[in-house]
Amino acid sequence: MQTIAILGAAGRVGDAAARAFVKAGWRVKGVARSSKGDQLAPGVEWVKADAFDRRSLVAACRGADVVLNALNPQYTEWEEKVMPMAENVVAAVEAAGATQLLPGNVYNFGLEIAVGTREDAPQVPSTPKARIRIAMEELFRRKAGESGVQTLVLRAGDFYGGVKREAWLDLMILSKLKKDVFIWPGPMDLPHAFAYLPDLGEAFVRLAEKRGELPVFDRFHFAGHSLTGTQMKAATEEAVGRPLSRRGVPWTLLRAGGLFVPMLRELVVMSYLWRTPHSLDGSKIEAALGPLPTTDPVRAIRQAVADLALDRETRAMAA
Repeated sequence: MQTIAILGAAGRVGDAAARAFVKAGWRVKGVARSSKGDQLAPGVEWVKADAFDRRSLVAACRGADVVLNALNPQYTEWEEKVMPMAENVVAAVEAAGATQLLPGNVYNFGLEIAVGTREDAPQVPSTPKARIRIAMEELFRRKAGESGVQTLVLRAGDFYGGVKREAWLDLMILSKLKKDVFIWPGPMDLPHAFAYLPDLGEAFVRLAEKRGELPVFDRFHFAGHSLTGTQMKAATEEAVGRPLSRRGVPWTLLRAGGLFVPMLRELVVMSYLWRTPHSLDGSKIEAALGPLPTTDPVRAIRQAVADLALDRETRAMAA
C-alpha cells in the first residue's frame, strides 16, 4: 500500500484529493492543525502539524511516498505566508524522499491568459498573486534540479464541487439559487476555466501512480470545464429543473468597499479572470496518463448543489 500525506487535507482541494486516494486504495495521512482534525474525510488518518513548524511538518510527512501540497492561506495572507510555507514543504518532501504534487492555478499567466493556454505559455507577474505563484513554482523547480525533489504541478481553473464551501459557486454564482437567481461575475459570452474537484482528485491519483515515469519537475494542465456564463446558466437550469433570472456583480461598489475590507480588495484585483476569456489545454496530461475522468457539467452542478444544500428541491432530487 502506498502512502500519501495531504497538507491542507481539511480544505477544498485536500478533501477532494483525500477521498479519491482513499477510494483508490492508498493509505492517506491528513496533515492538519488541531482545530481541523475532525473535518477530515472518512478513511483519512489525522496527523497534527503546523505548516510553519518545519520540524513537525517533516515528522508528519515521514514515510510518505507522495505529498500533496494543498496548503492555501487566505487571500489577504499570501504575501507573508506562501513562501515560508513552501520552504517548509520542500524540506519535508526532501526528508521523506517523496514526490510533491502541487495543485496549480491560472494566476501564473497574469493578464495575458488566453483560450487554450498550454503549459509553456509565458508566465507574467502582472498581479501580486501571479508573482507569488511564479516564485513558489520556481522554488520547487530549482530544488528539483539541486536535490532531485520531484514536483509535479497540476494546474486547474476555478474549483467547484465536493463537500467543502467557499468556492465561487457557493459564495457568488449560486448563492441566491433558492431565490431562483443565477449570478455571473462577468460578460455572459466569455469562456471561463472550471475544475470539478472530484474529477481533479482522480487526476491527482493518476498522476501519483505514474510519477516514476515522469520528469523530476513538470507542469500539467487539467482542462476541466470551460464554460461561458450562458452555458453555466443553462447547465444549472437543467440541473435544478427550472429557469433562473440572471444578475451581475457590482464590481464598482466592491472596489469602493475594498478601501475598507482587504478581502474585497483582493477579489477585485483578480476579477480580470471574469473579463478575460480563457481555458486550459489538457492535451499534455492526457498524452501522459490517457483520458481523464470528466463529469458532465449538468451532473457535476447537480451534485455540487446537493452536497452543499444550495437548493432544497435539488437536494431532494439527488437523494
